[in-house]
Amino acid sequence: MSKSVFVGELTWKEYAARVAGGECVMMLPVGALEQHGYHMCMNVDVLLPTAVCQRVAERIGALVLPGLQYGYKSQQKSGGGNHFPGTTSLDGATLTGTVQDIIRELARHGARRLVMMNGHYENSMFIVEGIDLALRELRYAGITDFKVVVLSYWDFVRDPAVIEQLYPEGFLGWDIEHGGVFETSLMLALHPHLVDLDRVVDHPPATFPPYDVFPVDPSRTPTAGTLSSAKTASRAKGELILDVCVSGIAEAIGQEFPLTNGA
Repeated sequence: MSKSVFVGELTWKEYAARVAGGECVMMLPVGALEQHGYHMCMNVDVLLPTAVCQRVAERIGALVLPGLQYGYKSQQKSGGGNHFPGTTSLDGATLTGTVQDIIRELARHGARRLVMMNGHYENSMFIVEGIDLALRELRYAGITDFKVVVLSYWDFVRDPAVIEQLYPEGFLGWDIEHGGVFETSLMLALHPHLVDLDRVVDHPPATFPPYDVFPVDPSRTPTAGTLSSAKTASRAKGELILDVCVSGIAEAIGQEFPLTNGA
């Protein structure tokens, strides 16, 4: 039997044996194709949650589904905006329907435990809507024991001591971390060949009014597309983030699915 934690690398017989009985935790990375400045690739929001899922799965005996490569439309205050070339987004209904369909299929396979690992802030409520519709559909079919845990990996970096190590000059908030120190450091730890620190634009943090205007005014987003500078990013910071996230998420999943044994 394959030792891989990735569903796509298993045969269907191997997969069926793992999910039989509903004890195995399935993990689904949900990302986006979105610009991340001049210094990083555009699939950051897929690569990072997939890497976290892999490490958690190896620790707890879970399986990782192929990640969703596209996400909901980039918003100016959290991702720079949907106007950049390369950023390729889904309508909310499309993402919602995709999540709903995947959950229905997993239930048909016999799975009953799912962790959805969000890597793109804007996806959040459409993931929730897809889950709600899927669970309602499953209830109509008589399946009442399917449980979903939804999380964003960055929410597990909460320890003030860790925050201080990452941002010794002060933390300005997750809302302007798009393409900044956090994501860039993680990419340096996981996929350094996809980062070019020489191309980092060292600019002041983006500022926005306390309201939104549509259509967006592209001039309000820093030219590079990032919302804060990645100048102080480092591989060491990325390794710290990864360790904190994997440990915290593995513990959380263990609490929500206490009988998990990788069966």
